[in-house]
Amino acid sequence: MPTLELLRADHAKALLAFERENRAFFAAIIPDRGDEFFTRFDEMLADRIAEQATGACLFHLLVNDDGSVLGRFNLVDIADGEAELGYRVAEHATGRGLATAAVAELCVRAATEYGLTTLRARTTLANAASRTVLTRNAFTPGTETELNGKAALTYTRRLGT
Repeated sequence: MPTLELLRADHAKALLAFERENRAFFAAIIPDRGDEFFTRFDEMLADRIAEQATGACLFHLLVNDDGSVLGRFNLVDIADGEAELGYRVAEHATGRGLATAAVAELCVRAATEYGLTTLRARTTLANAASRTVLTRNAFTPGTETELNGKAALTYTRRLGT
């Protein structure tokens, strides 16, 4: 059974494999991270862990029983009881309800462990799967916006309701 874990240094090998294996899949949906992400991966990971220690962001991995990473679920720009949710799931793990379940668990943690009251998310209009994950988790669609140069919607969820 996959578990949602806060990002740690010992996730490095599995996380890098996840990013490499899914690079083309992600690049078809969202902007590619670029070669520098991969060449500076260890430095980037250390930066994310340091940032997480400040409480400004909380980075989570959905980890399979074998230790492989199935997805990333992040709370960023945490301030005043609010955060922005972002996530990505491995191509081979899509369509199984894993993202919906992980977002549901993260919403509970956000309210009970992290003291957050509101989560925001954005997704492109073309990303039907992501929009479904959000609506199944009681996020309400809001205003149209732009995300990475593409038409998108904002979503909001008040926690504890």
